[in-house]
Amino acid sequence: MTAQDLADTLKGRLIVSCQAPPGDPMRETATLVRLALSAVAGGGSAIRANEPEVVAAITGAVDLPVIGLWKDGDTGVYITPTVRHALAIVEAGAAVVAADATDRPRPDGSAFAELVTAVHAAGALVMADVSTLAEGIAAAEQGADFVSTTLSGYVPGTPKQTGPDLGLVTSLSAAISVPVVAEGRINTPDEAAEALARGAHSVVVGTAITAPTALTARFVAGLARP
Repeated sequence: MTAQDLADTLKGRLIVSCQAPPGDPMRETATLVRLALSAVAGGGSAIRANEPEVVAAITGAVDLPVIGLWKDGDTGVYITPTVRHALAIVEAGAAVVAADATDRPRPDGSAFAELVTAVHAAGALVMADVSTLAEGIAAAEQGADFVSTTLSGYVPGTPKQTGPDLGLVTSLSAAISVPVVAEGRINTPDEAAEALARGAHSVVVGTAITAPTALTARFVAGLARP
């Protein structure tokens, strides 16, 4: 699938992130596959998934594009941090590899552009997860096929918000020609629609759809307020 083909498929559509953090009861491959199947049944247009085993299982179970990543660690650059991680995700069957494209150093000293080159050579596309406008512009210049706002609010120096960084969506959409994907703390359909209105090409929603532990905790916290 070419970048243009996938862009056409995803324009104005929902990508569902089917992931679970370490220690969560949902973090089991068969369970995550069922989440992906549920997302398909609800009308999702693509799945975002973590780790080669899960990516391979979901790719084999759904007839939708899979955006794969490999989280390794929990600090610094840990979303598909090296070329090795990226190629393992391609081998697992992902149509797109999502990778950290922030300006922080990668653990093996490589550059994001090297990852892009390797993934393209392997026949897949790249989604750059960024936290700022400058990072998004740089990622597009380095060949990323999509740029996502995933890391805004999770990198030191970026705004801490309870909702999505719609300002970044707006500025990126005006500054680059590659499709901008809105991701991060999108909690309601209205917020998803607003992201599209701000120029997003498509929208990723994870926790608000696929994370019963986090959703339960949110309700429990709400009931505990005085």
